[in-house]
Amino acid sequence: MQTRDILGVGAAVLAALAIPVAAVAQSASAKAAVDAAKAAGVVGEQADGFLGFVTGAADPALRSAVAEINAGRSAVYAEAGAKSGATAAAAGASAFINAIQPRLKPGQYYKPAGGGWMKK
Repeated sequence: MQTRDILGVGAAVLAALAIPVAAVAQSASAKAAVDAAKAAGVVGEQADGFLGFVTGAADPALRSAVAEINAGRSAVYAEAGAKSGATAAAAGASAFINAIQPRLKPGQYYKPAGGGWMKK
């Protein structure tokens, strides 16, 4: 992907992420559950722009919360990709680089492309 394509996708993703939380199908309870799991090191951010499980152990309620947030993100990435002429996957990767990774808090986990889980 060329630099200008990445910048275009990045701009589209950042614009899409400005959509109110309710518009991306994320309930307050799902966000709270995921935030707590991120703080505990159970859930982390992946280079594809989606949440993933750092550890295999997660209760059904947390799995449901992660699925809810990932579904909302998927819709945002599809919309951003369509607006910029890129794929949803490229939009998700751009969101990770431009919006998600910079917001990670110390102690939270992330999974770079082609790598294993790392602690910030």
